[in-house]
Amino acid sequence: MAENGSNERDAEIAELLKGAVDLHCHSGPAAMPRILDHHEALLDAAGAGFRALLFKDHFYLGVSHCVILEKLVPTDVKLFSGLALNNASGGINPHAVNHAINIGAKIIWLPTLSAQNHLDQLEGQGKTFPKTAKRMLPPEPLSALDATGRVSDATKQVLDLIAEGDIILAGGHLPASELIMVFEEAGRRGVKKLLVNHPTYIVGCTDDDMKALVELGAYLEHSIGMFVEGAGKIFGPDELAHYIQLVGPERTILSSDLGLRGSPRPLEGFRQIVAMLLDLQISPKDIRTMIGDNAAKLLNL
Repeated sequence: MAENGSNERDAEIAELLKGAVDLHCHSGPAAMPRILDHHEALLDAAGAGFRALLFKDHFYLGVSHCVILEKLVPTDVKLFSGLALNNASGGINPHAVNHAINIGAKIIWLPTLSAQNHLDQLEGQGKTFPKTAKRMLPPEPLSALDATGRVSDATKQVLDLIAEGDIILAGGHLPASELIMVFEEAGRRGVKKLLVNHPTYIVGCTDDDMKALVELGAYLEHSIGMFVEGAGKIFGPDELAHYIQLVGPERTILSSDLGLRGSPRPLEGFRQIVAMLLDLQISPKDIRTMIGDNAAKLLNL
């Protein structure tokens, strides 16, 4: 009897995963030690009936990989990527953003590993973060603000390019206070697609910050890897339920943020989070909204 119940649950999860979209897939090649490459991530996603995958790397633009992979390995999964504005890309660099958008980037992440806030969190609060496989040059701290505490001219130029390209602006690892200022400016400049990456990790959002960002039109992207077993779990089901209730499923996106060696594969993370959502009595409709529909909307699918 228990086996039948387990089979039914697996079938229910498999059905809900059809049409899923992962906006935060950390496959390789990468400077970070990855458990799978883009090809393997694509095959996993295709086997589960995903609608799209978006490859994220902290150091390079992955659009070319997507174009070639889609051509060489035809599936029903759409592949996307974008650019993180870290030191490797020249920081908050309008020229790099202009090029990325022109060749098909769907998202620009504000600084992540090179963000002043990221470096402060690691140093001042003793937080740990995965290390690159080989030693990199010391990071030069980045902020989206200038010396006077206002949104910098380079950031404004990047926002204009994102607005013109109608792609996603993601907050990266900037602190909540900085993010609110940048997203307010983004709204004034016509950016329509705003995404807050793991708001409760590194970014440091309070409940009020999350509500303020959603009022500015943002979606909150929670990292599945922070809730599931085998990935250095930080949060539990109660926190997940709270974050969903805070802004509603219609403003919540669940993306894997998985691929690091020693963690589950992104697909396994999705399976675990769907099981957790079912245990929380979240409706299938709301689950689909959070693991696929909201992200698909941002990608114009």
